[in-house]
Amino acid sequence: MRDGRRTAAHLVAALAVVGVLALTACSGPPALPPAPSPTRSATPDPLAAERPVVAEARLALEQYDYGRAGELLAPLRSAEAGRLAAEVRTREATAVRWHDDSRISHLFFHSLIVDPRRAFDGDADAAGYDDYMVTAVEFDRILRSLHARGFVLVSPHDVAAVDDRGRMRYRPILLPRGRTPIVLSQDDVDYYRYERGDGLAEDLTLRNGRVVSTYRDGTGVHHGAYDVAPVVDAFVEQHPDFAYHGHKGVLAVTGYEGVLGYRTSPTADARNPHRARDRAAASRVATALKAEGWEFASHSWGHIDDTTASVGSLQRDSARWDAEVRPIVGRTDLYVYPFGADIGGVAPYSGPKYRLLEQHGFRYFFPIDATTTHWQQLHGSSLRQARIDVDGIRLREAVARRRSVLDAFFDPRAVFDHRRPRR
Repeated sequence: MRDGRRTAAHLVAALAVVGVLALTACSGPPALPPAPSPTRSATPDPLAAERPVVAEARLALEQYDYGRAGELLAPLRSAEAGRLAAEVRTREATAVRWHDDSRISHLFFHSLIVDPRRAFDGDADAAGYDDYMVTAVEFDRILRSLHARGFVLVSPHDVAAVDDRGRMRYRPILLPRGRTPIVLSQDDVDYYRYERGDGLAEDLTLRNGRVVSTYRDGTGVHHGAYDVAPVVDAFVEQHPDFAYHGHKGVLAVTGYEGVLGYRTSPTADARNPHRARDRAAASRVATALKAEGWEFASHSWGHIDDTTASVGSLQRDSARWDAEVRPIVGRTDLYVYPFGADIGGVAPYSGPKYRLLEQHGFRYFFPIDATTTHWQQLHGSSLRQARIDVDGIRLREAVARRRSVLDAFFDPRAVFDHRRPRR
């Protein structure tokens, strides 16, 4: 019996030893991490580098810049680039030169009324807003009508330029048949203090690299498309064929209350402790606007009447604009007359005021004439182009009458915003 128990105990012990050995054998040494599987080197996509260039060329084509589109596509080898290059050649071959640059119209606006309730509230400024501005709704309707009727925004520099002999000459504008060039401008892009709280934008600023308006209402501060430049930018983004070579318009600025909504004048804002910061901010916005296809014009420093101003007054004003505004917006040869007050009649320019403005670098001059759809004059090294004011006065005249100069561009009765006050 004892021997049997002893045998059984020996057997159990032996089995235990065998189990330990088996476990040790199974577990073995610590496992090493698996060897990495061989990886294939990423195959470069030969078309990846071309795609942004093709997209840029396509935009140039949509904006009638056939030469630029062809240059971009020339070194590319993809089938897509080849097809687009063929399309460029076809469209360029069928484009036609605009038949008469002297018949190019020019429409201009002031700041847009975003909230008619606040603008037309019966205070001392309400009548001026009603007379000289359009609402954001009206401006949107006007843009849509211009585009639908085949108008294309061009720069004054597309219309004419000084040749090698110093003479202003008309330039060829190539467009598809049925398209009509037109110039657009905005006056007083300075955002004066009196406009604050009246339902208009307060300035132009940058958000994520884009130019937007600052607009303030009872719910807070908003940034977006609340004035001419950001609204046109957004429209052209949707309709790139509306901007010839990407050119959008002219922004006319004074200086006596700063530029673009920033209090930048050492003369008028000498006590502004943030003037250097404001000048830097305004310069950044101006640079971004120019990159987006906008140009700047002088509207004089003090919004003076050039018809009645003396030569001395004009000289002092021009010198002040050169000193305070030109460093912010950059070089320009465009001069937009405040009030449309021209320095001369219909005869070609001459005299001391003209020579003075030429000395300050101006070659393109813009008075107002709303009696005709277009008026231009080439003389010497200058171009004079009349502008049509699109505002409450013109809209009310057009609605009251059966015909208007504005009929060539849009239906004033369909554009008119009935939130305007009854008069």
